[in-house]
Parts: sequence; C-alpha cells; structure tokens
Amino acid sequence: MRNHAEKVDIVIVGSGAAGSLIAAEMSEAGKKVLILEAGPERGLNDLTSSQMDARRLKWSGVPVVEKGPQPIGNVFNSGYGTGGSALHHFGVWPRLHVEDFKVRSQHGRALDWPITYGELRPYYDKIQQEVGISGDAASEIWRPEGADYPLPPVPVFQQGDIIAAGFNKLGKSIAPLPLALNSRDYKGRPACLWDGWCDAGCPTKALANPLAHYLPKAKEQGGKIIHNATVTSILTNNNGNKATGVKYHAKDGTEITQLADLVVLAAFAIQNPRLLLASGEDGLANHSGLVGSYIMSHAAATVFGLFEPETEPYMGATGGQLLNQDSYDHKNKRKLGFGSYQWMIAQAVKPNDLLGYGGSNPALFGAKLTEFMQHAAQHFGGMTACVEDLPERSNRVTLSSERDKYGVPLATVNHSSHADSYALWQGAKEEGIEIFKAAEATTTWNGPLGPMHIMGGTIMGEDGEKSVTNSYGKCHDIDNLFIAGPGLFPTSGGVNPTFTVHALALRSAQYMVRNWSSLT
Repeated sequence: MRNHAEKVDIVIVGSGAAGSLIAAEMSEAGKKVLILEAGPERGLNDLTSSQMDARRLKWSGVPVVEKGPQPIGNVFNSGYGTGGSALHHFGVWPRLHVEDFKVRSQHGRALDWPITYGELRPYYDKIQQEVGISGDAASEIWRPEGADYPLPPVPVFQQGDIIAAGFNKLGKSIAPLPLALNSRDYKGRPACLWDGWCDAGCPTKALANPLAHYLPKAKEQGGKIIHNATVTSILTNNNGNKATGVKYHAKDGTEITQLADLVVLAAFAIQNPRLLLASGEDGLANHSGLVGSYIMSHAAATVFGLFEPETEPYMGATGGQLLNQDSYDHKNKRKLGFGSYQWMIAQAVKPNDLLGYGGSNPALFGAKLTEFMQHAAQHFGGMTACVEDLPERSNRVTLSSERDKYGVPLATVNHSSHADSYALWQGAKEEGIEIFKAAEATTTWNGPLGPMHIMGGTIMGEDGEKSVTNSYGKCHDIDNLFIAGPGLFPTSGGVNPTFTVHALALRSAQYMVRNWSSLT
C-alpha cells in the first residue's frame, strides 16, 4: 500500500541529539516540523535502571556489516527509538579545543574544519545555559575560553579521591568532569541521585537527554514525531538539485510519501550516508565522491585496578567524576603516535554486562572470577581515555549486496585505525597503568580497544570537491538538504562529541531560520 501525507515545512529523519534540537528550534520559529523515528516510542516511564533495559536502548534496527581490524561498534554506540543514542549517552560534555579545528593547517595531518572554535563558542555557551552543565571552569586549566558552567561540579566519591591521588603524585592536574547532569535542581529538572544508571537512560530528567529537554520543547510548540517510521529514500526533483521530501514505511509496512520544503538527515553517522548512497544512482549529495568516507571512532583505553581501601565503585555517574587533559594540546609532541586524548576518571560501574567490572578481565573465570567479584564490589577502580582517531578516506560506509525487508541495501562499514592513532592508544594505556600504580593499586590491568562514538561519513568543509556539506550541514549539491550530527566532523578530537553535536545543530538551525526563503 502507498500513501501521501500532508506536506510539512521540514522533515527530520531521526530524533536524537541533533534532530530533537533542530525540531525544537524550527518549531519555535513557527515552522511545521515532523520527525520520523525508525525505532519505537519511549517515555521517561519506560526507562528502567537495569542492564537488560540499557541494552534495549542500543541499536536494534537493520544490521550493519562491520569490517576491518578496529570495528566501529555500531550496536553499542548507536541508538534506536525516541532520543536515539543520546538517550543512553553518559552526558560527558567537554568542548573541542582550539587546535582541533585546524589540525591540517597546524600539523600537516588529517583535515581542517571550515569553522574555528571562536565561531562555535557562542553556541557552546548557549547550549550549556539551556540544558545545564555541572563543572568547574577555573579548575579545567585546559579548557578553551567560554562562559562558566551554570551548575556547580559533580561530587567526588571514594573512588575518585583514591585515583586522584595517583595523578597528584605524578604532578598531573585534575578537574571535575563536565557533565550535562544536574548537580542541583535546574530549570524544573531535579538533581542527580548518583546511582550510576546513565547507560539505561535517566527517568528523572537529571541528565540532559532528548526526553528531558528538546523533544518536549518541540512538541509544546507544535512539532510532531512519528515512531516506527523507517525512511528508505530521499526524494528530489527531476534535476536532482532540490530535495522534495522522503519516502518511509510505517509500522504496518505502508509506504508513505512525505513531502517537505526542507529535509534534515539526523539519523547518525552510519544511516545518514547509507540513505544518501541508496537514494540515487551515484548517491545524493555525492559530487565529491566522499559520502560515507572518513568514518572515525574514538579508541577507548581502559585502565582498571583493585585498591586496598574501599572505593564505592557503584557511586557517581557512568561518565565519571574527574577529568585530566594534561597532554591534550600536544598532538605532535609525544613518544608514541599523534593526536589528543583525555582521561575520564572514576566511572560508576555495575557488576556485569559490557560496562561492568565482572567482564573487565576476560582471563578470570570460575572460582577466581567469584573471588575477584567479591573483592571488586568494594575495591574496584577504573578510568577511560578517549583517544583521537585520525580521519582516513578508506574508512568508509558503502552499500552491501544484502538488503533490508524494504529493498534498501544494508550499510557496510570498514574501519582500521591509523598506525599513529593506534600507537597513541597504546601510549595512553601505559600512562594509565603508571597512574594507577602511583595511586597504590594492588592490581592493575587494561581492557581491549573499545570503539567509543562514531563520527564522520558526511564531513563538512569549504570545498565542495573535498567535503559533503558546508559548515552549517547544508549539502553542497542540494541547498535544502541538511545533515546533522557527528557525521559532519572532519576530525574527531579527543573528547566526547555530544556537546559539539548540540552546538553545531543550534548553529545550523539558526542558519535555516535566517535563510529560509532562499533555501526553500
């Protein structure tokens, strides 16, 4: 069956961090907004503090074929349903540094962004005031210029104090970890309970996910969202230079044509290029041949230890309690590798599942694992380095010969870390062990390389021959087709991307409002 829906001003594919923010901004500007979300509907009351429920928030859409020695971890890093991956994110919101925007110009490596930190700074400042970030700007001696955080820093529990002693002993600096998580009540949202269930969503609205702020704001202003709506193609005019809407399948399989004056793809870094590549003979917005290229994934360097004092490892936030970026701005001044990384210190952990201490040391099983679990419940500590991934054109999304039930080719993603990125990850692991030994850990070990975040695939740039979009996410080839989300990043930096995703989305939305008549 086929159907035609009433035309809207703007259709947004995806309800995650970028899609929900753009929907709120455009609804506020008086536009008729529709979000199409492929996954199921969820509300705050559907979020349950359990590891099984945390898994349900992860990707459960069509399979993504992952290839290469360092796969990007689509299932863990993506989301499916209301709020997308931002529903299960940890709220770690540092800013990219000034240097991150001009890596090519300053170091002759990687790529440059088409904007500077100074151009993005006002949007960082506005976002943090809107949603609330807890932190201490003065203590973050590495932080680029920007407004002070609106909320005081998150508390430091026993685990944080113990690991901090190792940093202090080695002369390294620490600061409270900036979290988009309320350290006190803020704008009608309550303070955090510090029970470490961020990965399972946050039913109290203490954590700034789409259900806590931007989706309610969009709905209050007339924005609509349809769930279980799988977009299969972007529609264009006969010349292919203007988007006219999208086709999607409803839950019952009905194919629906949704016309719109402006289309925004905010379906995350794998599905956006998949849709573009599947929507035309050579792919839409692909004059450069770069749709799908430069996929990146931060390498997580995990360090674990057992300590003699009790650490209370179950207390705090999943993202951590403290931050260290001492070597961040020295991309080319290190013994091993090239790039930046930060330490997120003293994460709240559970006994089992992917983020639990039970699986942190795969060499343990049987009676030894039981003994370890009994001790770790009170004496475990951990921290994670977020390690920069250099952009490589060969790391890319392509279309598989396999198709989903609607006939759309699946995405195949190939990813291999650059040798210098891999060496940087190795160096971070070694530094972490040194810090834990200085903190008097009785036992230390590292976890395997874990893919953390997905970026690239539809990179922004000034030159239409070398990028897919301009700095606002507007496709070079199609004026009324925009991309939103971390897929725009030309480089990954060494910090969590979600704050930057919000800042870019706000900048794009304001551009759309200012230039509506010329874009449509």
